[in-house]
Amino acid sequence: MTNIEQVRITYRQLLSFFIPLGISAALVTISHVIINSTLARSAHPEFIIASYALPMSILGITERPAVLLRQTCSALVRDRVSFRAMSLVSMYVLGAIFVLGGLISYTPLGSWVFTHLFGASPEMVAPMVQVYRVLMFVSIFSGIRCVYHGIIIFNMRTKWLTIGMLIRLIGMYALSVYFIRTGVTSGAVGAIIFLSGMIIEAAVSLWEGGGLVRKTMPEKKPDHPIERPGQIFSFYKPLLYSSVIAVIAGPSINAFLGKTADISLSIASFAIAASLAQLVQSFFSYIHQIVLNFYRKDAQRVVRFTMMMSLVPSLLIAVLAYTPAGPFFMQHVMGVNDRLLHASLLTLRVFMLMNFIFPWLDFGNGLLMLRGQTKVMVWSQAGNVSVTLVTLSVCIMLAPGWNAMIGALAQSLGMGAELAVVLYTLRQTANAEGRLSTFSPFRNSRKSNESSESL
Repeated sequence: MTNIEQVRITYRQLLSFFIPLGISAALVTISHVIINSTLARSAHPEFIIASYALPMSILGITERPAVLLRQTCSALVRDRVSFRAMSLVSMYVLGAIFVLGGLISYTPLGSWVFTHLFGASPEMVAPMVQVYRVLMFVSIFSGIRCVYHGIIIFNMRTKWLTIGMLIRLIGMYALSVYFIRTGVTSGAVGAIIFLSGMIIEAAVSLWEGGGLVRKTMPEKKPDHPIERPGQIFSFYKPLLYSSVIAVIAGPSINAFLGKTADISLSIASFAIAASLAQLVQSFFSYIHQIVLNFYRKDAQRVVRFTMMMSLVPSLLIAVLAYTPAGPFFMQHVMGVNDRLLHASLLTLRVFMLMNFIFPWLDFGNGLLMLRGQTKVMVWSQAGNVSVTLVTLSVCIMLAPGWNAMIGALAQSLGMGAELAVVLYTLRQTANAEGRLSTFSPFRNSRKSNESSESL
């Protein structure tokens, strides 16, 4: 314990670890902005963006298990033995994702999902299935990159996540320019751009992460217990279960938007506003990695770092939503028209609440993972989805004219419910252990460092 107490992490160390992760996550969202900007320049932007946005909701379900491979790998892989176990688990996960994607793309299941779950009109079903036949491969390459991201993050070489994303964006932008010049005729254009970018990023991650496995990892680390796929699954499954619940929210929002006063405008403006909200929020989506890697060393510094960062996302959204910067960006960068522009700005203002909540939710989830309380995430995600669905139902009945703002409000309140469950659980656990300071972001004392050692 003495050694832990003597460790002091500087803000410079935290920033050097965090900023490359944040930039890479923000750049992921820029890729969606590139796609939406490309589709917005078509002859019928509302229809085409909607035909792309709904299959993307399905991708949110199928890709989530692949993304969880990143956290699992960074937490458990320390030698080549554990890496081989991780690789086998990844093959199982990606194989299951591929089978599900094939069923949606090439069986009547796809038409049923888009028609009955999303409320798509008959003329939209065929374009949506066409889009998903391309998107189904995105999850596979996403899983590959996430496995090697785990290796890269653990080795503190986070700059390579940024490098990979920059190369990906260059490729995506080049394709975007090509399609804008030759003509954007369907949502499949967005899917092709997205898949191409994911392949590029997976290749960069494989090159760097594979090199780290070969050059820096021992065959067997003596004190590392992970050897079998079953041990990987025991960590992975609680994360997967909570994610299965979490991904219900996205498709549910789009499904309910199909019942608003103006379906195409609602779905399109929600996609535009959500892409900008995610652009800002994504930069702060690795706070849990700060907790996992540094909280045991210097809890006070991690808490203060989170407090400094927590206000930034909502302030940035306020700048976009309430100043000329937002309309300028949407018009001149994204090519959004006046009607869609106005609806997107109104929706973006509601998203300010979500961007204020998110940094603290990610901080709380990091503490849950650090404590090994990942099962709590199942309940917190259930709270999120429940509040989201209730909000959607009430708003659709009482104010369908709010259009995309209904989705933004439901997503924000759902995240607030999730944070409430996480904080309540951490408080109850800390009170039972007599160490309230281990989770409270407003209680900073030397005890936070001492108690974190026992986690």
